[in-house]
Amino acid sequence: MGNLIIGIIALLYGLFTLYLRIFKESQGLGKLEHMKSMLGDKLGTFLHVFSYTLLPICVGLYFIARYYYPELEIFQE
Repeated sequence: MGNLIIGIIALLYGLFTLYLRIFKESQGLGKLEHMKSMLGDKLGTFLHVFSYTLLPICVGLYFIARYYYPELEIFQE
């Protein structure tokens, strides 16, 4: 049950930041401006999109899939 809850929270967080980025023109993404000022526009935007949108969506989908398919293993020894 823990995998499902973590997956849903991560997926919703990633989708929420995607919504803010597309429909609210980045309003509410406070760390974006700081990252852009420290790293430049392109790198700051890329790292922000990757860290706060793409990565949570991928992790969320992975944990949800692990809940429904426990035999699913991406990281094997």
